[in-house]
Amino acid sequence: MNFIKHYTKLALSAALVLMMTAASCNDKPAAEAPKANGGVAVENLKIRYIDEDSIMANYNLAKDINEAMLRRQNQYDAAQKQRASDINKFGNAMQQKYQNNQYLSEEAFNADQAKLQKMQADAENYLANLQQSISNELNQSQIQLLDSIDNFLKDYAKKKGFDMVLRKSATLFIDEKYDVTEEVIDGLNKRYNKVGSKSTPAKAPETTPSKPAAATGLSTEKPATPGKVDLKK
Repeated sequence: MNFIKHYTKLALSAALVLMMTAASCNDKPAAEAPKANGGVAVENLKIRYIDEDSIMANYNLAKDINEAMLRRQNQYDAAQKQRASDINKFGNAMQQKYQNNQYLSEEAFNADQAKLQKMQADAENYLANLQQSISNELNQSQIQLLDSIDNFLKDYAKKKGFDMVLRKSATLFIDEKYDVTEEVIDGLNKRYNKVGSKSTPAKAPETTPSKPAAATGLSTEKPATPGKVDLKK
């Protein structure tokens, strides 16, 4: 999948990437083994790691959210393009009338100019509302995604008896035999598919914008754009 240009960054909570489970080791630690603050021998800790990039690329919920937000971005782009076209068309028609001396009175010219300004203001207001709606959906989707991974990993670690699940990017070296990424992805997707409801953000209704103050031009600012959620920050 090709992600759009701007990436959305959202920090993953520490509970997701470093979890100490309630399970403790039954074996007595060797006397010569170095110990952590809790008194458990380091050699006896059951540690595994995940590749967060692989999870983001292969977890179906992450892919569905990204596709949904791409559709919303396209909706914004289309709305912006249409309103800019309408404004330019009306402005060009005004210019043509003015050059051809087709305005019979100053009042007629002022009326069209006021209409043009209202079109600009209404367009900016609508696009700002749409931008806010998309940003809210993106934030909620990211929270949903990270909570889903967090909750699964906590349950997964407890069932497996792991003391820690680390991010691969947070380690200098870790043997590949401790990699549980594929198992986690498989478990995440089985759980997600079992629920049977794809988590696509609901489309916000197109509301009539409130009357704003006169504006000088059409805003070209785009909403926060989605993409791969970065678990590294």
